[in-house]
Amino acid sequence: MTAEAALETLILGAWRAELHARLGSTNDRARELAVAGDVGRVWVVADEQLSGRGRHERVWTSPPGNLYASALILDPCPIALGAEIGFVAGVAAQRACADLGVTSARLKWPNDLQVGGAKLAGLLVEGLTTPQRRFAAIVGIGVNVASAPQVPAYPTTSLSQLAGRPITARALFERLAARFEESLGVWARGAGFSAIRESWLAAAAGLGGPIRVNDAKGAREGRFAGLDERGRLKLERDGVMEIIESADLTLISAPSGATEGVRA
Repeated sequence: MTAEAALETLILGAWRAELHARLGSTNDRARELAVAGDVGRVWVVADEQLSGRGRHERVWTSPPGNLYASALILDPCPIALGAEIGFVAGVAAQRACADLGVTSARLKWPNDLQVGGAKLAGLLVEGLTTPQRRFAAIVGIGVNVASAPQVPAYPTTSLSQLAGRPITARALFERLAARFEESLGVWARGAGFSAIRESWLAAAAGLGGPIRVNDAKGAREGRFAGLDERGRLKLERDGVMEIIESADLTLISAPSGATEGVRA
């Protein structure tokens, strides 16, 4: 689908931002730009999405008032390190929410932001090779800002509800753009992933507590023992450590407030 013309284009330091009234998907628009030869470092932001999605093509309900934004970066790192970008974005999103007074948000592996078990935001990182043979990373971030659309699978919450005052999607986007640039600088194309990993763990939900993972091997329970050096989840079961590359994660008992002191 060809996007409607942007309502406004912002210049944010070395970045630009396309602001749209509505799109099918901000990630899809960023993909269009990449395929068309865009130079990257561009945000695509929409007031409303008509076909927003999350991991595994799950629907992301996208009414007006919330934030739907996707960042397009070209050649941000070697392709093998591309999965690290999700942690960079997660740290940025958590800090952007804290900048607006919501310090209770926690990062749920691999790609959610939540408070007390209720989902606040989701991230979707997609990669492609452009016709110009460049690696394009698309980082989609959806945050419940003004409202928390109900879904049957889990509770939801919004930034405004948590802050106890109205917060606009524009205000959050401005903080998110600044924090994402900051986190990219720390990450340094992968050379600084250990620092990003530590920041992510410092804001992790359920760290040290009981979890359930469900992947191609089936469902199993254990203790969330941290992340390995590549960002994979460490599941401890009966004294044996299992490394999880990709899975759905359920926090059996989500701690409130600061996470436990497990960093290994």
